[in-house]
Amino acid sequence: MFKRNKNDKVTVLSDVMKKQQRYESLVRALHTDIYRYAYWLIGNKAIAEDVVQETFLRAWRSLDSLKDEKAAKSWLITILRRENARRFERKQFDLVDIDDVHVEDHSASLEASHTNDEVRKHISKLDEEYRDPLMLQVIFGFTGEEIAEQLSLNKNTVNTRLFRARSQLKESLEQPVLRGQANG
Repeated sequence: MFKRNKNDKVTVLSDVMKKQQRYESLVRALHTDIYRYAYWLIGNKAIAEDVVQETFLRAWRSLDSLKDEKAAKSWLITILRRENARRFERKQFDLVDIDDVHVEDHSASLEASHTNDEVRKHISKLDEEYRDPLMLQVIFGFTGEEIAEQLSLNKNTVNTRLFRARSQLKESLEQPVLRGQANG
């Protein structure tokens, strides 16, 4: 009833090979940027690696839905953001016996990363509507038009949010740290 044709097998194999090559070139071109964004978003190297791996796995599964190669980075960012959100939906807190924990001293690298952590802390305090466009511009170098497309906003709205985000960040970073003022 059903006959298999040798040409059908060759066509299927050819399609799989094309998909594999397309996927591999996508990973080579964008893995670093996607990991950088994930690390900034999550702040933990191991978890960022896991989320990036899940992102690319989902990308492989739905690679046929990517019609425009120029939109690949935005497409992957969207997948990554959804994967990160899924992480919190299924978050299970692990309990650890305090006697089993080994704490390392990272004081040398702590000073080097203090400035980055301070900036990250101030950026994370921005409202999401300002933080997301700023991160897409700073980390990925997206233009206002690309950010508008990514976030489904008007370009003028994006430019206004970027201006306000930079202003709020500057103001936040310039505020002096007043220690002990609450005590008198």
